Amino acid sequence: MTFSIVGHCPRTGQLGVAVSTAVPAVGSMCPYVRPGVGAVSTQSWVNPYLAIDALRLMERGESGPDALRAVLAADDQRDLRQIGVVDARGRAAAWSGPRCTDWFGHVVEDHLAVQGNMLVGEATVSAMAAAFRAAASEDLAERLLRAMEAGQAAGGDKRGRQSAALRVHDEEEYARLDLRVDEHPDPVAELRRIHRIARHQLVPFVAGMPKKRGTAIAPPPDVMRMLLEPPPRRPGGGGSGP
Repeated sequence: MTFSIVGHCPRTGQLGVAVSTAVPAVGSMCPYVRPGVGAVSTQSWVNPYLAIDALRLMERGESGPDALRAVLAADDQRDLRQIGVVDARGRAAAWSGPRCTDWFGHVVEDHLAVQGNMLVGEATVSAMAAAFRAAASEDLAERLLRAMEAGQAAGGDKRGRQSAALRVHDEEEYARLDLRVDEHPDPVAELRRIHRIARHQLVPFVAGMPKKRGTAIAPPPDVMRMLLEPPPRRPGGGGSGP
């Protein structure tokens, strides 16, 4: 019912998840990230505790693959589950239970896991992994978005389109980016549009927020001036649709 990617950036230590599906509000149920620990997408017939418990185990020192094995062993409905994990060292793993809905499968490499079920075909996950690899010089959010765009172009969810989400963390407890699209005919494209706005308007604001290893700083004057403007008049636009 879903296609997703979990990724780790070895240059910055950032961790993130991008996901899209043909049910509402995928960002509320599938992506989980804990800074400095790992990123997880739990999907198919969703068990959120697989992600929650896997992150808890990774925080205690388990690798991503070991944490995944442990949480699956405790789930007696694991044959219906699909999940991808990556830890803060880039060790990745995925599971696609044999009772997931066709087409289903996954791709696992260092620093990434791509997984999908109820897809048009295998091309979706293969294209996503290739797009993530090809964008290695970009920041993590951009790499995840390019993977999602490639997956959608290769077919995506065979039922259609409804929601999408992108979540990226660096070392702070709060998200660097947490973007969601719900009830949209082309959610991945809309996620791209929102990301363009966020790069101009949200990212500079978040950069000035308090940090756990430093004191709070006031937003730069140009950021303050920008955010006092109505959304359509800011760089990147926004607030008025496509």
